[in-house]
Amino acid sequence: MRGWLWRGLGAVGLIAALWSGAGADPAVGPSHRILDFRELADWDLDNHVEALRVFRETCMDMEGVDWQSLCAMAHNAEDSGARAFFELFFRPVLIEDGKEALFTGYFEPVLNGSRYRSARFRYPLYRMPPEARSTNIWFSRRDILTTGMMEGRGLEIAWVDDPVELFFLQIQGSGRIRLEDGTLIRVGYGGANGHPYRSIGQELVRLGVYNLHQVSAEVIGNWVRRNPEAGAELLMHNPSYVFFREIKRLAAHRGPLGAMNRSITPLRTVAVDPAFTPLGAPVWIEKKGETALNRLMIAQDTGSAIKGAQRADIFFGGGDDAGRQAGQLKDPGRMLVLMPIQRAYALLPDGF
Repeated sequence: MRGWLWRGLGAVGLIAALWSGAGADPAVGPSHRILDFRELADWDLDNHVEALRVFRETCMDMEGVDWQSLCAMAHNAEDSGARAFFELFFRPVLIEDGKEALFTGYFEPVLNGSRYRSARFRYPLYRMPPEARSTNIWFSRRDILTTGMMEGRGLEIAWVDDPVELFFLQIQGSGRIRLEDGTLIRVGYGGANGHPYRSIGQELVRLGVYNLHQVSAEVIGNWVRRNPEAGAELLMHNPSYVFFREIKRLAAHRGPLGAMNRSITPLRTVAVDPAFTPLGAPVWIEKKGETALNRLMIAQDTGSAIKGAQRADIFFGGGDDAGRQAGQLKDPGRMLVLMPIQRAYALLPDGF
């Protein structure tokens, strides 16, 4: 995921767009409070080895001498000492900006498709036209899809059989296409037309079709399919349009690329607001709701709908099951960023 949008900023989910909030008040600024690891719910029960391995995936790309030193130590640390590594070199920092915490989920969708257009597969995934890269704002979704301006240019990567799933794929920003012979191709964010994202879920609420608490990706998709003409018009409500690129260098078992341009890991990667949380930093999640989740994750992704110190999007993996889990998530809780010790104390008003 990611979304909600966009994958160039990170992969995030449809629910994130529906429930996103504004960032911190710049006149006030965020508050910081250092906690002890003993104050973290079920800290001792987590699999710190998994978290350390995911931290190693992206820590070499972090900026700062302290982060680079910790990254080197992480690569030299024994897995058996994973928990001690985090407790010895980090401090949990609760960063708050006056907004309530909100956790949503995102995933990597898998669509049915073909390399060639047919009666079944007639909805294209486009590469970004060269001329679109030279301007901040290009043509709208409606222009791209209804004027024929993209036809005959060889910009199609593949064709899929469901315009709703394609729309959601654009929001997620990355996914896989299962071809008729069973082959899977992976696509990622390749650019956008520069128009701001407009939520089709909020538009359904405005039209009186649903109440806000009823809206989900599944509900939206079902409504569009039941109402093909009105549904097609609803999708046009969002003028933003995402182009794709085919990704060939990732092994099939690896996750999609996150904002750090490296593979992300199910239930260990979280998308955050980098204005508050450094990309690559360990993040302790305490998600409440029907199914509590207390887990050490790594901030490896972002999303334009992920705004605020306590706003996060959890990556659930790929496929329909991951999509269902991600789509149901909209829970409160709290999030703490594990900061290098000196950096943590430097965030306090008086440095201690």
